[in-house]
Amino acid sequence: MERFACSGGVARAPSQEEIEQFSRDESRYSLTTGILPSLGGRTARRAKLRPSIISPYDPRYRAWETFLVLLVFYNAWVSPFEFGFLDEPKGPLSIADNVVNGFFAIDIVLTFFVAYLDKATYLFIDSHKRIAWKYARSWLIFDVISTVPSELARKVLPAPLNVYGLFNMLRLWRLRRVGAMFARLEKDKNFSYFWVRCAKLICVTLFAVHCAGCFFYLIASDYPNPGRTWIGAAMSGFHQRSLQDRYVISIYWSITTLTSVGYGDLHAVNTREMVFEIFYMLFNLGLTAYLIGNMTNLVVHITSRTRQFRDTIQAASSFAQRNQLPVRLQDQMLAHLCLKFRTDSEGLQQQETIDSLPKAIRSSISHFLFYSLVDKAYLFRGVSYDLLFQLVSEMKAEYFPPKEDVILQNEAPTDFYILVTGAVELLVIRNGVEQVVGEAKPGDLIGEIGVLCYRPQLFTARTRRLSQLLRLNRTTFLNIVQANVGDGTIIMNNLLEKLKELNDPLMENVFLETKSMVARGRVDLPLSLCFATMRGDDSLLQQLLKRGLDPNESDKNGRTALHIAAASGNENCALLLLDYGADPNSRDSEGSAPLWEAMLNGHESMVTLLIDNGATTYCGDEGLFACTAAEQNNLKLLKEIARYGGNVTQPRSDGTTALHIAVCEGNMEMAEFLLDLGADIDKPDASGWTPRGLADQQAHEDIKALFLSRRESAGPVPEKQRPEVSSLGKYSSEPAMSRGLQDGLSADTGRAGRACPRRRTNTFHNSIFGVVSAAQTGETTELRLPVMDAATKCSKDGPSPAARVVISWPEKGDPEGKLVLLPASFQQMLELGFRRYGSLPAKVRNADNAEVDDVEVIRDGDRLVFCGGEIEVEEPSSGVAGGL
Repeated sequence: MERFACSGGVARAPSQEEIEQFSRDESRYSLTTGILPSLGGRTARRAKLRPSIISPYDPRYRAWETFLVLLVFYNAWVSPFEFGFLDEPKGPLSIADNVVNGFFAIDIVLTFFVAYLDKATYLFIDSHKRIAWKYARSWLIFDVISTVPSELARKVLPAPLNVYGLFNMLRLWRLRRVGAMFARLEKDKNFSYFWVRCAKLICVTLFAVHCAGCFFYLIASDYPNPGRTWIGAAMSGFHQRSLQDRYVISIYWSITTLTSVGYGDLHAVNTREMVFEIFYMLFNLGLTAYLIGNMTNLVVHITSRTRQFRDTIQAASSFAQRNQLPVRLQDQMLAHLCLKFRTDSEGLQQQETIDSLPKAIRSSISHFLFYSLVDKAYLFRGVSYDLLFQLVSEMKAEYFPPKEDVILQNEAPTDFYILVTGAVELLVIRNGVEQVVGEAKPGDLIGEIGVLCYRPQLFTARTRRLSQLLRLNRTTFLNIVQANVGDGTIIMNNLLEKLKELNDPLMENVFLETKSMVARGRVDLPLSLCFATMRGDDSLLQQLLKRGLDPNESDKNGRTALHIAAASGNENCALLLLDYGADPNSRDSEGSAPLWEAMLNGHESMVTLLIDNGATTYCGDEGLFACTAAEQNNLKLLKEIARYGGNVTQPRSDGTTALHIAVCEGNMEMAEFLLDLGADIDKPDASGWTPRGLADQQAHEDIKALFLSRRESAGPVPEKQRPEVSSLGKYSSEPAMSRGLQDGLSADTGRAGRACPRRRTNTFHNSIFGVVSAAQTGETTELRLPVMDAATKCSKDGPSPAARVVISWPEKGDPEGKLVLLPASFQQMLELGFRRYGSLPAKVRNADNAEVDDVEVIRDGDRLVFCGGEIEVEEPSSGVAGGL
């Protein structure tokens, strides 16, 4: 944020303290100063003032001005009093005058350092020269003269003008500060406008009475013949009376003259007094008109609403009588008008207040007041937060008195309502007689059937007592729902379910008609394939597909219509979707596939249908499927997953495998089946537990025995499951290899040599570009490595002992590295880095920092370093097929 100085100032960035001070000043005074930003914001209204310049809106300067206003009240009383009643300075009063003058002298000096607002540019001026010149041209001379002590003025002025107090009258110039103070208070919301205006009128009246009394007494006091004065005629020797008595008599005369009730005892006697009274009475005409006019405005402002209410009631009564309306309708009209006046007179004016605010504030208010209520309404159960927030923002609260009709039977459906408080009864007219068929309670909807089905309203809704309802316009509602197709489906489904639950013949007919309209696509709410499939309506589904809807469209959870059809076993809907190109292997956000939904719910014919159309299980989260079957102790389901190509040994997202769960459940038969399919008893989950460890911890002796027997029957542990060792014995830290183990390794090597030909793989998907491309397009990337025994490398001449290398990636926090067998190709080397570090390295360097681009140049015992420009790719949940 920047504020710019002008007229000699230099633009500079404010400090944090200055910004905070500016924010406090802005929040306190921006609404009362009348300084608005320019259109387009091209002009800075606030300036970053020089250090020696004071802002006129600084809180400390405002406090100083308030203190001076209190001193002005003192001057307003003492200056006329000294002028009329005192001939020479009095000790305490003279000292107080000079002290007050001293404060105003300080203010004169301070004014030279206060910035002012240029009326032409609306910029703050902080130039000392311009501030001084403006002050000198305006009020400087008056301020200086009014600050000069009276004693000094008497010595300087000539004899006719050295009357004590005459010079003090110039201090009434300071009264302009009081006018500015009352102007600010009238705009301040912390003070009542009525009482501020009354205080202002009282101050004006008292000041006028005080000044007139002092001036009138001065005329009598200076008259050559004291007996021919207004006070001398009623009180001889008045100069010897106390000052208090003389002042009270003067004020008494002034008040009686102002109110035009006097001149029975005190009245003008000589010509001077008569002339003064003439001008005083003329002044009283204007003052009285000012006082009466202001008081009238204040009173009329209070009573205007009552007068308007009575006029409105009278007009409504005349209208009803002239048109001979029924008594019940007349009562409803008058009750509604009375309720409206009550809300206005109590200061509610809710809708007027809300409509005058910006949309963001209106939305926040509506959300705070009504969101929880609307969220519980049956029609909006399950819709998104965004839709609900938009609907609440457009709802308007209305009050209805008792026995008032909210909607009428058979009227056009333009709005529907949610009852907030009160009670509403539902009526129908049968054979010309109204019958109550139901009652709405807080939270219930009224008129929604007519709005959603676009049919005349079914009921007359009439309040039983004072009620508050939220109204939502039909057009606004449909416009919002049109932008949220999935939520429109939920709303229509909620409506149909509600109609189905109501045990009423009328509602049954409405339900059937609405279903028919939905099937023909004659509803205004957007319908999705998921909605039609959820309801098992294949005719509606076919119509929607013919309109060109995407057969693979999904809801917010990624579930397609085929997922729903498979879960419910609806073969007709599934056939329609497959005929229009639905993907049988689509996957939702949880990794579920249509085939898995059919298998989980036991729909064998649906499973056959999906298999015939190319569905598989390995397109989904195989680990999730297997773990779900294991948690249900459903060995049959687990076998079906394996029969249809699923790898039941895969872990789910938390690392747990089906074997972990089978061990926890103590399911011996399931554990044996998984072991037959190659499940790893030493594979840890996310918490580090292995199936064998779980069997030991939970004391499943039969499963422990099974694991032991499988390990013994498997013979020597494959090389990939034990620490890599070298027959060369290059590293002194390696343990010595036993003779038996060497023999076993040689035998394994021989078998591996005969199985050297590799399985053909998709080289593009296993390349760097293939992985990155799949990651960018959202495809599930599975790195499938060639099958190769860990102990051998294939070559043209047959098997040869595999070289061992140390791989490390310092940038990934692994400077020490790990000893591994050298892969058969450079591509497998990169994929090895991906599997270990979660990223594909851009380069591979040896210990001499030379770049390696082929495994043929790598020797046994080399140290390889992955480095530079790696591309982050999330490892597939199914893991990396194959092994090294």
